[in-house]
Amino acid sequence: MNLHRTPSIRWLIACALSGGCAFALLFVLPTPDEAAVAAPAQAPLPDYATLARGEYIAKAGDCAGCHTAAQGGAPLAGGLGLASPFGTIMSSNITPDRQFGIGQYSYEDFARALREGVARDGKLLYPAMPYASFAKISDDDMRALYGYVMHRVVPVAKPTPPSDVAFPFNQRWALRYWQLAFAPGGVYKPRADRNTQWNRGAYLVQSLGHCGACHTPRGAAFQERGYDESSKSYLTGSVNDHWFAPNLTGDKGSGLGRLSAADIASFLKTGHAGGVIAYGSMVEQIEDSSQYLTDEDAQAIARYLKSLPAQKPSGTYTPNADPARASVNGNRVPDELSLGFNVYRSFCARCHRDDGMGVPNAFPSLAGNPSVLTEDTTSLIRLLVEGGNSPATLTGPPRQSMPGFVGTLADVQIAQVLTYIRSAWGNNAQPVTANDVSTLRAELHK
Repeated sequence: MNLHRTPSIRWLIACALSGGCAFALLFVLPTPDEAAVAAPAQAPLPDYATLARGEYIAKAGDCAGCHTAAQGGAPLAGGLGLASPFGTIMSSNITPDRQFGIGQYSYEDFARALREGVARDGKLLYPAMPYASFAKISDDDMRALYGYVMHRVVPVAKPTPPSDVAFPFNQRWALRYWQLAFAPGGVYKPRADRNTQWNRGAYLVQSLGHCGACHTPRGAAFQERGYDESSKSYLTGSVNDHWFAPNLTGDKGSGLGRLSAADIASFLKTGHAGGVIAYGSMVEQIEDSSQYLTDEDAQAIARYLKSLPAQKPSGTYTPNADPARASVNGNRVPDELSLGFNVYRSFCARCHRDDGMGVPNAFPSLAGNPSVLTEDTTSLIRLLVEGGNSPATLTGPPRQSMPGFVGTLADVQIAQVLTYIRSAWGNNAQPVTANDVSTLRAELHK
């Protein structure tokens, strides 16, 4: 089918994908009586090792992040609204309740839903649930996950609220065309030219971690532009729900080129590494999922990511360089006459320091920070407008918060201070305009 010659079909299949990469896990283990109720007749009780493996897989796959409603929702009972360009998609109840959940799913039904995006009743699923990635999950991991959900998750009799997706994007039959055109199939196949650690990391990133759902840019039909390292677009960064998920390739400006494998593994476990601190939707992902990875798996992911060559370069960092030499410094006015510098000194330097180096394990360094150097400034602007916080993890530093400046700084002040930050201390990235700020602020406050 030539999608460029059939705009109506292309428009319909574009309904498929919503933003959102995260699934988290906050499961409550039921009592033996509850477990018996939870398990459908066709699901024999797995042994303890299989159940433990299934719990680990559910955390690595980050299931509850989409299937658990905010503000104390029952684990995996659905009801969380997932924002997409086509409307709000409500996550479904995936507890083993037989009426409203998946309690009547056989293993084959379960695997088909995760790998092909087809529910037990034949309904096609929006790829807000990233079945294009979950298709790669191994049979053993899929069976362990099924056993865990059916026997160790409390069933919740709660119907799934309807999604608010406008016509024609609510016509799920059109998803079949999207699936045929864009959803790859087949479990992960290890590469013979790579070692065991690399293949383990690739498997976790491409399947359970579904990292590309947030970090890979989208195509014309909102499909991911690549599902593994064979694509030059894979993991080069993308905007989801007004957060920019950064470049994970080896670019030394806005990517992971200056972080070591040990830094990346530490970041996955604690949200802190080499002066970089997690923010936005990555905070929840770390808190509910990646902090529970074994050290070996975190290191395998880091090894895989460090093997990715630099793609889509953006920004540069030269330590101790004269900021006046930066190409983005405009008319090169002295710092004391710069609006951005004065805003920084007044509102930012207390935490991030005059030299932009921040405070280890508390406040991130802005000098050389990949998120400061990235071409897309969505996250930078949103952090200044709304504020944010670092993760709270079992082994990492205490949570720290950053205030929002929506009622304190004007759009031009936010633009100027970000422009200053992106050109100071050896940073060299393009300026931010007041129009950039006002446009995003209007979107955030709809």
